Parts: sequence; structure tokens; C-alpha cells
Amino acid sequence: MRILLVADLHYTLKQFDWLVEEASRHDLVVISGDLLDVASVLEPQVQTLVVEKYLARIASQRPLIVSSGNHDGDRRSEADESVAGWLQELRGEQLYVDGDSVELQGTLFTVCPWWDGPVSRAALEAQLERDATRPRNRWIWIHHAPPDQSPVSWAGRRFGGDEFLPGWIEKYQPDFVFSGHIHNAPFLDRGSWLDRLGKTWVFNPGRQIGAAPTSISLDLETLTVEWTSFEGPVRRSLLEAEPSPLSPAPSAVGGA
Repeated sequence: MRILLVADLHYTLKQFDWLVEEASRHDLVVISGDLLDVASVLEPQVQTLVVEKYLARIASQRPLIVSSGNHDGDRRSEADESVAGWLQELRGEQLYVDGDSVELQGTLFTVCPWWDGPVSRAALEAQLERDATRPRNRWIWIHHAPPDQSPVSWAGRRFGGDEFLPGWIEKYQPDFVFSGHIHNAPFLDRGSWLDRLGKTWVFNPGRQIGAAPTSISLDLETLTVEWTSFEGPVRRSLLEAEPSPLSPAPSAVGGA
């Protein structure tokens, strides 16, 4: 299975166009959050109508998994926490969204919603607990925020990842975590587009301007991965490195 991962498209329609064209070259497409842009002059309701059409076009070609990010909420829950209700309404054939757990070719995918408070965080952890008992050959999480204290969450002056995610990774040990959120991590000296926490590989494709987004192509058969940006492709075999213990990256310097 070849998987195409992007994140943080932020209503950049040329990059959605690119994704529609690129989808057929992979077996599965994953968007790890922040499809919308809260800073846009367009209302979220207008953005979702356009994005929904793009997602339908991609899902008509290949299975598509979409998790929400911090820009994607369009309503408040009973606990007054942000949720991406519009994504829930899109769930359908070949389109999997927040809260879904789907097995494709022996790999279990857990689609993690963006959590905005203790209630949604507890619901997410309950989902991980349930999925941990399911049989699978591999386990992949789609979780918008990368783990804190990791090169994939290094934002230049501080880490900007999820402080709970490293503990969940250590407890449940998925094979891969697909994230995003920290746009410049892959381009910084102390940052990266990949990291390994114990047995778990974590990816963050980052974000760039232009017609094509940064992207990651993962081949589960050969266990090779390619990160592509405006600087060109970078290829890596995931068989080269031995697992490393869960440990924080070098401590941040500078202000928050």
C-alpha cells in the first residue's frame, strides 16, 4: 500500500487541485487536519462547501482519510469544546473522518479528532483504548498535532506539539503517527519531517506556499518514505534505524 500524506492545506485551492490530480498515483490519501483557514476573509461555511467538493472528488478515486485540526471547528459541543461537525456529515463510502477506525489491507487506521478540552481528550483516549484491542498487522494514527518535545513539533523558538501524545504513543505503541500543525518544523535546523519514538515513526509534512503542498509518500510494502517540498524529494528507508527509547528532544531555547 502506498499512502499519500498532506496536512495544513488551509483552503489553498491550488494545493487541493494538486491533491485531486495526485490521488490516483497512491492507494490511499490522508489529510491530517487544517483543511480550512480561520484567518481567511471567507466564512467557514463557504470554505466547507468548497472543500467538501474536493474531498468528494478525491474519495471517488481512492480511499480518503481526513482528521480535523484546530482550524476546522465549526460548532461547539455540549462541553463547549470546538468540533468539526461538517466533517462528520461527510462520512461515506471511501471517506473516513474523525472518530472512525477503519482497516484497509490489514492496517488499522485510527482517525483522531482535534481535541479542545478535557471531554474531547478523554473521548479520544477512549477511542485509542478500544482500538488497541483490535487485531491488525499495523496501526496508524492520524492526529493533527505532533508529539511535544520532538523535532517534528519544533517551531523555531519552542515546541508546539501535543503534550499528551508522547504518553499515548508510549502506552499503545502504534506503528505510525501522521501529523501536521507545525508548518515550519521540516525546514528548521532543529526540526524534522520525521521522528522515531520507541517503535513508532511520526511524520509531519509541514507546509509551503505555492501550487503543490509539502507531502509524504509512504510505501508500507518496502517501508520506504519520501518527503517532497520545493527543495526536492528526500527519501528514507525505515529499515535503517533501530528503535530508540522514548526521550525528549533537546530542550527549547527562547521565549514561547
